[in-house]
Amino acid sequence: MYPSTESPRVRSDSTSSSASQGSRSKMLLRQRLSQLLTCIEDMSSDDEASEEVSRTLDEAFQLCGRFIPTDAFRLHMVTWNVATAEPPEDVTSLLQLDVQPPADLYVIGLQEVNATPVRFISDLLAEDSWSHVFMDTLAARGFVKVTSIRMQGLLLLVFAKQFHLPFIRNIQTTYTRTGIFGYWGNKGGVSVRFSFYGHMVCFLNCHLAAHMDYALQRVDEFEYILESQDFDISDTPRILDHKVVFWFGDLNFRIADHGLHFLRSSINSGRLNLLWNKDQLIMMKNKEPFLQEFEEGPLNFKPTYKFDRNSETYDTSTPKTWLGFKKSTVALPLTMYRPRPLQRCSTTLFFLLTSLTWGLLSVWLGAWHRELDLPSGKKRKPAWTDRILWRIKPKTPATEDDDEKASTSADDGLDEYPLLVTQDKYTSDMSYGVSDHKPVIATFSLELRKCFDTPLVHVSPLGVWSADQDALLNYTVQEDFMSSTWDWIGLYKVGFKSASDYETFVWVREDELPETNEVIQISVNKDEIPLLGGNYVLGYYSTNMQSIIGLSANFQ
Repeated sequence: MYPSTESPRVRSDSTSSSASQGSRSKMLLRQRLSQLLTCIEDMSSDDEASEEVSRTLDEAFQLCGRFIPTDAFRLHMVTWNVATAEPPEDVTSLLQLDVQPPADLYVIGLQEVNATPVRFISDLLAEDSWSHVFMDTLAARGFVKVTSIRMQGLLLLVFAKQFHLPFIRNIQTTYTRTGIFGYWGNKGGVSVRFSFYGHMVCFLNCHLAAHMDYALQRVDEFEYILESQDFDISDTPRILDHKVVFWFGDLNFRIADHGLHFLRSSINSGRLNLLWNKDQLIMMKNKEPFLQEFEEGPLNFKPTYKFDRNSETYDTSTPKTWLGFKKSTVALPLTMYRPRPLQRCSTTLFFLLTSLTWGLLSVWLGAWHRELDLPSGKKRKPAWTDRILWRIKPKTPATEDDDEKASTSADDGLDEYPLLVTQDKYTSDMSYGVSDHKPVIATFSLELRKCFDTPLVHVSPLGVWSADQDALLNYTVQEDFMSSTWDWIGLYKVGFKSASDYETFVWVREDELPETNEVIQISVNKDEIPLLGGNYVLGYYSTNMQSIIGLSANFQ
């Protein structure tokens, strides 16, 4: 249960769950200063003392400075169950585009995106309407879609400021179905992982089992998703191996025990804290150790489910019966309890075939449902179904061997490249009414020391680029990486939406892979150069890393 109804900034860091980064640095500094005083007492010469004082102070401050984050980035996250609705025309408020300072990263997780058979198949061939709205809106502000993943109604989108792209590497996505014993993707989780300036982060968007009585099943599904998802990255093969994990989505946890009247009375009077101790997720966190590793800000916003559409009024539907039974007594959850492990689809073709099969089944079930004309259910109790949590990877318990090694190290227990996560805002936006859920928004400050700040590839245009003549560009591999002859360099108009939104492209040198610091020149045929002038940028795309790892300066 949360201690108060205030909304303090919630901070966590990658070094320890019990001691702050600052206190550890101060402790280390005290040790160095104590050593300094001892040295001064032992010095017989003023010159020697002065030299020793200077040297030891430099060492002390350099050492403490190593462990203090030097850069701060803003992360804006959204989770929203859109209930098959089309997107609103304006998402400026949802993305808080006019808030200062501006965000560096946007991560948007949607659930129940329209996945009817025809719509789903068309979305496989082109971007869905929700992706289009976010891409169009954010591209105008200098954001580029880094990656996305879709599993039926689950959609996860990641955007970054253009200048961050070369430092977002090793992007991978995966998904897990949990609907109908693990064979149907109406429930489950989709995830994206990548390295952000060398720090491993993972985002997991989930839609878990519905209904009041399935809290244990929701925990079981989440645990199964954590266990089953894996990545082809040696040091972070699992979700929980990442330094920071963000878990969010329509987690479907309800408020237990309280009656509808008490719930609405508490909400209307602003006494939300009266409901916290019966929130199923908070209750489950008290029971499940692995859930206790995830942090969440206080629930100081109204429950985000269930609303009448296009209103701020909670569900006003009236109870109905069908053949003498309430709908809730005949409805069964179409989700797994503990599904057997399933192999993910290995090819797009197989994924398409399974999607077509699901589509045909949906048509048949839809026709059957319409034929029966099942009535709507009883009023739903308000609930905080839509949540955003995060987890800092705990320190690995030290072994005896580690203790022996650490005894000779002055910086024991400190991470040379720390990452501090501070939640600045956790709220909902009641102005959007296209769904029976309200979107939930969280903003974070990510304070870190960059593991690197040089792009893997330097690329630049040569001379004047014009459609009247062939153009030239240079690129140089500045640091060794797993390059490929399938890598390419794209010409992008400033304000491009994604890596695939290029005007033209050229393959990198095909005969052999380049050496580090070797300058390579490539010609671009004049027929491939756009006729319309404007501001453009060159981007080197790595096939193996699935990202742009080098950008030129803007040019005409």
